[in-house]
Amino acid sequence: MLGDLARQIFLGIVGLSAGVAVAGGLFAFIVELGVIADFADRTHTGEKILLYEDSTALGGILGNLVYVFSIGIPAGIPALGIFGLFAGIFTGCWAMALAEILNVFPVFMRRAKIVRYMTAFILSLALGKGLGAGLFFFRGW
Repeated sequence: MLGDLARQIFLGIVGLSAGVAVAGGLFAFIVELGVIADFADRTHTGEKILLYEDSTALGGILGNLVYVFSIGIPAGIPALGIFGLFAGIFTGCWAMALAEILNVFPVFMRRAKIVRYMTAFILSLALGKGLGAGLFFFRGW
């Protein structure tokens, strides 16, 4: 009986420690990519960068708690749409930050000789991503 309790406590500590390590790595990666700093720079709100970083960490913590403990949030379909919009923005920002760090788009644009159409290219990527996600999620309705 006591051995079972000790085992459960040990597993809980190991799981919590692993989660903290993974979350720390994720947030370090976000900061290293410069996503938050870039947004603060582009919106001319650099003085609030600590608020942005704290909000990102708090969002990650709360999101994990909701996911791990299967906490239901009774907000209905409109809130689900708003959440989906913000989740899509977050994912798009990640993809663009990674692409920017790796210089994927500038190299591709120069090699394909379509530098002149950069705006149309990026807009078509965004529209294609949105259309694909819409078809995926709404195909049954």
